[in-house]
Amino acid sequence: MAKLKEIRTRIASVKNTRQVTSAMKLVSAAKLKRAQDYLLHIVPYEKKLDEILHNLTIGDITVDSVFFKEREIDKALIIAIGSNRGLCGAFNSNVAKMAKTYTKNKFPIHDKMKNIDYLPIGRQIEKELKIMGKNVISEANDLIDNLDYESASKFVEQLMLWFTENKYQQIHIVYNKFKNAAVQDLTTEQFLPVTHPEVKDPYDYQTEYIYEPTKSEVYNKLIPLALKMHFYSVMLDSHAAEHGARMTSMHQATDNATELLKDLRKTYNNARQSAITNEIIEITGGAEALNK
Repeated sequence: MAKLKEIRTRIASVKNTRQVTSAMKLVSAAKLKRAQDYLLHIVPYEKKLDEILHNLTIGDITVDSVFFKEREIDKALIIAIGSNRGLCGAFNSNVAKMAKTYTKNKFPIHDKMKNIDYLPIGRQIEKELKIMGKNVISEANDLIDNLDYESASKFVEQLMLWFTENKYQQIHIVYNKFKNAAVQDLTTEQFLPVTHPEVKDPYDYQTEYIYEPTKSEVYNKLIPLALKMHFYSVMLDSHAAEHGARMTSMHQATDNATELLKDLRKTYNNARQSAITNEIIEITGGAEALNK
């Protein structure tokens, strides 16, 4: 009887866990839908802004910007974007591992000399990087809970200030790019300095613009705007990828709980049948003993 009670307790526990994971899956699915909607609205605007900047940049050496200047690297910053909450599979650990590998391959000497700083966005990724022993200078975890263009813009302004003051000669981003609910693409990119676009056919970028007040002023206004918009898009990408990863993880956990319940019920039925059989044998044995 003690064994039957133990199995019943475990069945009840697994049922409760399945209810929780199923509910979390539904919540993540709803949040994923919202995140995808935000991403779909921002992508066309970002692409058009990039197109204008490409048109301004191609074949033009008269316009200069500090954000394009390559400098000898003394110190670099790696921004690793993860999540504040767990239960999303390997979402955060994959970013942390990629940041470590990317740094080792991109800056082998500076990595050995500890001249690489890390700025995590997300409490979970912050823990992962600290466990790895990385030099975490700060954190920006509030960006995830209060994700909007204004907060992303202020964060980018700080990055641009660090770059222009030559605190960091390069700034890179590591994050999960949303592909679909089940797949997140680990992505690394150089944020600053801005890299010049590669163009196979310059005639593809022959749009004529009328500049007011001057081309240089328009150009230098657009670059910070493009950087802010791109970073906001990256954050939305990671946000959607997080909910996709959590939804998939909770779906798998729910399926596993269902399979475990089947096995537990089978075990319970076998144990109950065995107990009933033993009781019948004992009763039969006792009746036979009385008849003798």
